Amino acid sequence: MTDAPGEPRSSTEPATSDGLDDPGGSTAIDEWSVQRIVRTMIPLLAALSVLQLVSGTVLESFERTLLQYPALLVLLPVQIGTAGNLASITCSRLTTQLYLGTYEPRLSNPDVRANVIAVFALAGTVFGLVGVAAWAIGVALGGSLALARVLLIALVSGMLLAVLVVVASVVAVEVSYRVGLNPDDTTIPIVTNLCDVAGVLILFAVVGVVV
Repeated sequence: MTDAPGEPRSSTEPATSDGLDDPGGSTAIDEWSVQRIVRTMIPLLAALSVLQLVSGTVLESFERTLLQYPALLVLLPVQIGTAGNLASITCSRLTTQLYLGTYEPRLSNPDVRANVIAVFALAGTVFGLVGVAAWAIGVALGGSLALARVLLIALVSGMLLAVLVVVASVVAVEVSYRVGLNPDDTTIPIVTNLCDVAGVLILFAVVGVVV
């Protein structure tokens, strides 16, 4: 039985109905079969690999800026990696709520609201520390960017990435569920790869304004 849009998935509802356990109509055995996992993941991972190539091409176009400001060279991979970690945490927690029957993609849902607040609290703390560390290393490498600018770049781009993490995680979980895919298989690869590409674009958009 598929829940109406906007309604939480009931935890008391049986996991299967006439042998079905997801909207796509797969059986519990097929859900965990090697064939189903491979059939789902190969096209997805192939598409995400192409997306990573795009990310590398975009990054190459900013090579001159990175070499000019060592602090940014230090900041970029940490920003992207941290955003990916936040995405993994968020997707895992939302997927768990889906299976427990407490998931509802609305801020009025206290569980979803708690996750959103946690993401922004973590982002503000971690990206602030990352900014200070990147500035210190950049200075040691002969960089000229002031602490205030590096910290501003780290916090603004980090909080924008946090917004992307929340929105993309909710959309990925919701779409995966509705098309009959296992969110455990799809959400983390999709959102983390999206953060890789968007992280580069967001960081250098902020750099273009601040520097």
